[in-house]
Amino acid sequence: MKKTILTIAIAVMGFTAAFAQDTTKRHHMQMSKMSKLTAEQRAEKATAAMDKKLSLTADQKAKVYAVELDRAKKMETWRSADRDAMKGKMKDRKADMDASKKQLDQILTADQKTKLDAFRAEAKEKMKNMKPRQRDGQGRKSKPPVVSNPPAQG
Repeated sequence: MKKTILTIAIAVMGFTAAFAQDTTKRHHMQMSKMSKLTAEQRAEKATAAMDKKLSLTADQKAKVYAVELDRAKKMETWRSADRDAMKGKMKDRKADMDASKKQLDQILTADQKTKLDAFRAEAKEKMKNMKPRQRDGQGRKSKPPVVSNPPAQG
């Protein structure tokens, strides 16, 4: 009887540990899929998301796609640069991002700008609430949990 209970307890702990690790793998897979997209695919995806949220006109879609494509190509070059060069040029990168935001603001109507600012603020708030490991997006594995009472051997 004791062996049966112990076997069931070990199986439950094993299943719990296996399912607990599933979410990190799923998040890592999503990040790796995003990194494999081309600049055109990224721009298309961003334009579709903005169209869904802001109900863009056909003319606005074309202009937003052009801005997003330009941004995606710049981001691709930033990602391909080595880390030391990238750290030194953060001000340039920030200026490029601000310029593309200004271009988008010129394309959108006042109501659409308000909605977009609300979405940006919401995203910024979500980023603040994330744990640092989740925010870096590098796919780093977190440290294993510390077990205070490990099971007895034997």
